[in-house]
This record gives sequence, structure tokens and C-alpha cells, in this order.
Amino acid sequence: MPQQTVLITSATGRIGKELVARLATDPAFIVRACYFSEAKADSLLALGADEVVKFDLSDPGTWATALAGVSAVYSASLDPMLQGHLAFAKELGKRRDQIKHVVRVSCMGADTNTASYVADQHASRTGAGIPLMLQHYWWGEKAMIDEGLNVTALRNNFFMNHLLKTDCENIDREGWFSNPLGDMRNSFVATRDIAEAAAVVLSEGPDRHTNKFYDITGPAPQSMSEIGADLGRAMGKTIEYRAQSMVDFEADFGATRAEFFEYLTNGFYTRCSPDFYNLTGHKPTSYFDYLTTKGASGETGLEELWQGNLWKKGEDAMKDAAKV
Repeated sequence: MPQQTVLITSATGRIGKELVARLATDPAFIVRACYFSEAKADSLLALGADEVVKFDLSDPGTWATALAGVSAVYSASLDPMLQGHLAFAKELGKRRDQIKHVVRVSCMGADTNTASYVADQHASRTGAGIPLMLQHYWWGEKAMIDEGLNVTALRNNFFMNHLLKTDCENIDREGWFSNPLGDMRNSFVATRDIAEAAAVVLSEGPDRHTNKFYDITGPAPQSMSEIGADLGRAMGKTIEYRAQSMVDFEADFGATRAEFFEYLTNGFYTRCSPDFYNLTGHKPTSYFDYLTTKGASGETGLEELWQGNLWKKGEDAMKDAAKV
């Protein structure tokens, strides 16, 4: 069979880098990896990308070159880029005869098309309705479905590598972190597992995975104290969890982010899905193994912890996206 060209958006992100490294070993694909910053292009080539291309969701002028000859797309975008993603979905729809398969990164709870629910019932605690961020994830899926594309959605639990990034300085210098999750256990997911699931879905193709929606979770739900114990064991030091009030957390990161964390406290993200096992044939990566072993891109989760962070204390990263 002839090779197909797959476009990997957000290729310099945590999932994207892993996916580039995985698909680079698959002779069925020509891997075209997207970069936003020119300085990161060489790192994508080093991971095995066959081609690299400038791509910006806010600049439609970059889209045609990125999509030329592409038959499959891995689609991921930060929530503040929702407006750009919705416009890009329309562009993909214009090319539905060319684009045979789209794999979209989404989130558990973005399931309007696979379940029946209303905002004030889709929760395990009174008053904990669907966060705006989860509604955005659904809009991201729906935009592509409505364009008549062959879509597979990976609906992921909360990312392991996002969990503690806002507390890196405290962890490194003082040995503690805080958030409002407390004793509630969540089955946090390794981004390398999401990439592996995406690689399987892309390699097996649209005939098998079109109109499929997979919940990707970790292998076991963990509380914040248990997360701290794993992190401390990986770092060789004691790491303390200090509970934070939701009021203080919202003051630090804004209402939309706090709304999502409030959802994490209501039990909806506790369950462990079998979907990853059914796709790959093995269990998801545990938090400790994520921290201490290398993914396909060559980095451990502990190394990733100190790399980049959208969420800055004192800034509401979702302020503009909340208006969409």
C-alpha cells in the first residue's frame, strides 16, 4: 500500500511529540509535524518527522501548505484556541474527499453524542454541572462531525503532566504542592498513553475507528496525598500535599479553571476505563512509572514536569475562551 501523509498538529506538545516518535517508526506513514515556533522545528525532525511545517490556528494562511496531500489529521489544540479550531474544522470539511480520518483529542464528559444528559444532572454532586471547558471539548468534536468528516475522539481524563505544573517552584524549593482536589481520587492519564492510543487508531484507520469515542484514563484512581507520595519516591525526597480552598484556587487561576477542578472533586473522573487496554492490549501507565520511565520521545514524566505551563498564578488563561 502507498504511504499516507498524516498531519500532526500541536506536534511540539506532550502528546504530539510522543505521537511523532511513534508514527516515525511506522512505514505506512509520512509524518508531517506542525510547529508554531521555528526554533522547535529541528527537535521534531530529531524525533523522526519526515516533514515539518509552520501551522497556526489563528493564521489561515498557514493551513493550505500544511494540508497539501494529507489524508489523515491528528487534531489537538489548547482551549484558548477554540475559535481557531472551529474555523479549521470548516477548512477540513471543504477537503472531506481528501481527509479520510481525523483523530481529535478531547476530554471525558464531552459526550453529548454518546449519552443523554443535561448540565445540572451530569455530575455526582448537586450543583456541580458541566464545566465550560468540557462544553468546549464537545464543540471541538461536533465541529468536525458536522462537517461530515470521519472522526475518532480520544476523550481523556486529566493529564498527569498538567497536574502539578503550577507548583513546580514550591515542589523544587520547599517540597510541597497545593490544589483543591483533596481526598477525591482521579484516574489521571499519561500523555504518552494518549499518543499510543492515537497511533493505534491512525494505523488501524477509519474503517475500524470512524465514529468511535474512547475514554482514556490511568490504571488506578489516586488522591493528592498518594500523588505526593509517588512524586516524592521518584524525586528521592518528601513531598507534602497541602489542601487549598476552591475560593483561593479560583483567585489564583480564574473561574473557568476552578469550575473544571470543581468537577474533578465530584467523582466523575474517578473511574478507570478499559478503552486503552482494548486498543493497545496492555494496561495504562501508572503515575509513578510515568514519572520514572521514558516515553517514545525520550523524556521521563519527571523531566516533563518542569517544561512549559499554560496556567500561571494570578492569570486567567481562559478569560478570552470563555467568551466564545
